[in-house]
Amino acid sequence: MEDIERDWDKPITEAGIAAKASVIVRVGLLDLSAGTGSFRVREMMHRIAYPLGVHVRADVNLTDIEAACTDGKDRITEVIDLPSTGVNTERIWLLEHYADWFSVNLGEDSMYHSRPEVSKGLMQHLDSKDASQVSAQLAKQLREEDKEREEEEAEEHHGGQDAVLDALEAASQHLNPNDTVARQLNVHESDWSDSAMTQSLAARAADERARAQAAQEQAAREQNGGASAQTGTSEQTSASEQAGTSASCKSHVSGRKAPSEGFIPPAPDARKHAHKPPKGQYAEHFDHVGKERGFNGKSGITVRQAHQRLDMIEHRKPLYSPAFAGLASAIACASFVFLLGGGPYDMIGAFVGAGLGHWLRRLLFKRHLNQFFVTFVCVAVAALACTGMLRLIGLFDPVALQHDTAYIGAMLFVIPGFPLITGGLDMAKIDFPSGVQRVTYVLCIILMATLAGWMVATIVHLHPTGFEPLGLNPWVNMLLRALFAFLGVWGFSVMFNSPQRMCLTAAVIGMITDTLRLELVDMGVPAEAGAFIGAFLAGILATMWRSSVRKGWLPPHLGYPRICLTVPSIVIMVPGMYMYRAMWYLGSFETLHALDWAFRAFMVIICLPIGLAMARVVTDKSWRYDI
Repeated sequence: MEDIERDWDKPITEAGIAAKASVIVRVGLLDLSAGTGSFRVREMMHRIAYPLGVHVRADVNLTDIEAACTDGKDRITEVIDLPSTGVNTERIWLLEHYADWFSVNLGEDSMYHSRPEVSKGLMQHLDSKDASQVSAQLAKQLREEDKEREEEEAEEHHGGQDAVLDALEAASQHLNPNDTVARQLNVHESDWSDSAMTQSLAARAADERARAQAAQEQAAREQNGGASAQTGTSEQTSASEQAGTSASCKSHVSGRKAPSEGFIPPAPDARKHAHKPPKGQYAEHFDHVGKERGFNGKSGITVRQAHQRLDMIEHRKPLYSPAFAGLASAIACASFVFLLGGGPYDMIGAFVGAGLGHWLRRLLFKRHLNQFFVTFVCVAVAALACTGMLRLIGLFDPVALQHDTAYIGAMLFVIPGFPLITGGLDMAKIDFPSGVQRVTYVLCIILMATLAGWMVATIVHLHPTGFEPLGLNPWVNMLLRALFAFLGVWGFSVMFNSPQRMCLTAAVIGMITDTLRLELVDMGVPAEAGAFIGAFLAGILATMWRSSVRKGWLPPHLGYPRICLTVPSIVIMVPGMYMYRAMWYLGSFETLHALDWAFRAFMVIICLPIGLAMARVVTDKSWRYDI
């Protein structure tokens, strides 16, 4: 700590290994606390360490990191852990922008986003409640600036062409006497018409023709001698104008006035790293980013400034209140129930139960209570609220009393989709310690949830047997599936603290993939194969979305992490019904039925991360090869 305190106000590239490691490991810890997998945590730590000249060897688990950092001279090992785990997709997104801002201002290229100006602006406005709106405004300003620059370049280009044409016309008038001869002929012809009464027409005409012929012969001889001079003058004018236009474009991009003569552009490798701001000025003057600098290897980002931005990312409040998050949970679970085959009464019961349960869970998490205790209590409350709502409706319509399966849908808000998917992806990257820990955590959450639901069902004498067929027209059923898949994924994204634009993007992907999965299952495709196809397509679509942003086909503020789009879009495919029915039969000591449903759930569950991993292998070289 003394070493870090001593280097607190130094440029981070000049600080000691302890100060550098404090930033590297803290970035990894914040990413881990947001729920992402160990492979992304390592990638983020290496991204921060690379411009600092530090090599990192890290062991990442569910709630702890052990990292050894060395810069070739000194070595330090840090061990840090988290009291619990959770999901925060906004933090994952902001840390990507932080990594780009950090790298660009240390002379490296941006990795995650094509326009580092957006990352720079976000790091300047981390105190804003809606960072997504800030990024959208920054992207809009960039588009306006690009448009203005293109218009200025076009005007300069057209102005240069006009200047060349004027020069050519002046040179043509100076060197070509034909026009002068023609004007003389016009004057003479006018004089001839005026004096027709005093002179002989024939004699005058013959005289003028002779003089014109002589003038034309003389002009032809002079033109043959001056053509080469005219061509040389024209080429010099065009080359000069082209050089001026090029210099003007370069000066506009770099923000400096182009010199009129003697301008020597910097070397290509020098321009590549021309990102560093003046020493000690970055926090106050962001406009220095991107300008040329002296290549002395020093950075104006101090250790204090790096940690201050991490403080702001860490202490950002959730985007949504507990009440709004409860509403999103209610919408997601009600949509989930329809996709499972439930009807209106089932959806109403799930809506009430899931909304109340997740609202209570948010309140209890604020008090830092044990996750398994909170899960048990909230699931029990959700199941009781769903059952009570259906009993209340049953006073007016006795049919509602027959919908005993609805309370299962009210429990689905506790499905740990993020650790389930990231655990499978970790194992796909041969990181078994982290993957096994995440899967074990998922099993514990599922066990507590299903146990609470089974106990409530036993107490109030519920007998879930599944949902009754709705008998809808196939086309109407497909359209309703698309609608409720969109709403369900949107609701889960809000529960994961995603900004609204990210929620809508994930919802569109989920609408396509889950509707396709359900239609394939209706055609006779096994549920496991349908889950694999849906997850694979979700991974491909998320990659296409991100690539479109990097190539400029979509605005730069829409460049979201793939995992923030894929996991919400496929968490709705997790077979919560299968898992609960396995627990139900296990509590009834019907072992064979319990194993049957448990293995059905297991096969669907493992196909989801496998589908995402296959999509990454197809689209990402770092996943395709073991290097």
